[in-house]
Amino acid sequence: MDAWSTLTDVSILLAAALALGTIAEELRQSAIIGYLLAGMLVGPNMLGWVTVRGEVNVIAELGVALLLFTIGLEFSFRRLLSLGPITFVGGTAQVLITCVVGWWVATAFGCTHAAGIVIGGIVAMSSTACVLKVLMSMTATDSPMGRNAIGILLLQDMAVVPLVLVVSSLGSGDGIGRIAWTFFRTLGLGGLLFAVLYVCLNYFIPSLLTLRSWSRNRELPTLLAIVTAIGSALAAHRAGLSPAFGAFLSGLLLAESPFAAQIRADIGSLRAVLMTLFFAAIGMLGNPAWAVEHWVLVLVLVSGIVVGKTLLIWAIVRAFGFSSGLALATSLCLAQVGEFSFVLAQIALTAGILDIELFRLIITATVVTLFLAPYLVRLAPGTAYWLETASPIKHLIKSTSPAEGVDPAVYSSSGTRQRQDIILVVGFGPAGQGVVETLLAQHRDRLMVIDLNPQNVRLAKGYGIEAHIGDAGHPDVLDHLHISAASVVVVTLPDPLLSRRIIHLCRSLAPQAKIIARARYNRFESDLREAGAEAIINEEKSVGLLLAQEVQKTIGG
Repeated sequence: MDAWSTLTDVSILLAAALALGTIAEELRQSAIIGYLLAGMLVGPNMLGWVTVRGEVNVIAELGVALLLFTIGLEFSFRRLLSLGPITFVGGTAQVLITCVVGWWVATAFGCTHAAGIVIGGIVAMSSTACVLKVLMSMTATDSPMGRNAIGILLLQDMAVVPLVLVVSSLGSGDGIGRIAWTFFRTLGLGGLLFAVLYVCLNYFIPSLLTLRSWSRNRELPTLLAIVTAIGSALAAHRAGLSPAFGAFLSGLLLAESPFAAQIRADIGSLRAVLMTLFFAAIGMLGNPAWAVEHWVLVLVLVSGIVVGKTLLIWAIVRAFGFSSGLALATSLCLAQVGEFSFVLAQIALTAGILDIELFRLIITATVVTLFLAPYLVRLAPGTAYWLETASPIKHLIKSTSPAEGVDPAVYSSSGTRQRQDIILVVGFGPAGQGVVETLLAQHRDRLMVIDLNPQNVRLAKGYGIEAHIGDAGHPDVLDHLHISAASVVVVTLPDPLLSRRIIHLCRSLAPQAKIIARARYNRFESDLREAGAEAIINEEKSVGLLLAQEVQKTIGG
């Protein structure tokens, strides 16, 4: 009977999410808003068609685990390390500083020190599920904003385990020694889990995927993908770690496999269902009547969280050398409270650290920030552009200076070389590096690179070419680089929205330049052409042509 009741609850939640998600999309809003409203509508605080059940929450948490698994498949360890110190150093700083600030503010308003620590930990978390889903819908996971946000989110997910240990210890009254023992025990189990996953995913599973029977029956690899994702999440849970982080780790280890793309596709539909259920389950926690009754408190707390996290993360990202606009875009993506905060709040309530009214306030504020999150993420690029338009040029661009060993005579008073016939390469990721490496022998003196990532700029300088840190979507930056002297502009960025803005600016500031752009997906080619690009390299079409060439070689055509 319980199993059928759970199935009924799941069906009601998914049906409501389908209806309200469709309405949200028709109104040009994020479907996540519809999913959250669906859970709130049919949940125990409104219509009461669905009650809060542990089984529903477990199923919903699997959605987050599968999301992290697929993100891991996108990354690989090499790509994770390429995110730079913003992940490990910046993410750690964000969690620690937010915890301290949250504790200080909470105690200043009369909370106990234990409650203050819990509140600080809750506020430190952002929503991996929500942010990644919106970034993927915007095709912005590979943008500088997306990479920074994902790096910090991954560190936050890793921080869940120590935060849970601290909150549990505060409730049980354990001493420092007991807390340290539990932490290092969990750390050891995490290392053991990594070793087991490494052996299984690098030696055992690849041999299975090469079996002839598996190539004939697509059901078997699909089942393997699901077992791998859910099994790694379960193993992490048994080891006292975050299930979502365990799933991410297994995806990371499988990312180097040639089967990663197929595995990601195999579990895509299941992930979509469970993710929808996750957001609906979160919406069930919202209590509109209580929120209306205490709207002033909710408004103050939500405002404090959004503004406070935005300013704090902005300062941290700026400290790593990124521009003001990019730092603001990153911070807006993370200016909400995440799903793992519900776990901390529930533990604290059970342990008596939080009373029921404070618990309701925190839960209500968290749900409201999740409602705001899709809007903030979508507003981030435009808001960043507005900020950089109003910012002094010295905050947006750092050009190579004479102090770094370059002859001062080749620089004008503005610090940028005065020369004609420039080939400007926008973005120095793998695509930009390929452009430079191909042109380097014959056009070294004409090449100039601009990128927001300081590491990429240092790499470009290693080629012996002029390189600048800056946002090519800002007209003052392009003027500073003397874009009017450019004969060719190559836009290599994967982010279609940013590429379109840069192409439009370059066309207006350098009408004589030939603009060549990268279109990651076929549907964006017309947008880039309308913005002013004369030549577009369509990745999907290019891959098709290359595949056809290989087929012709194979058959001797």
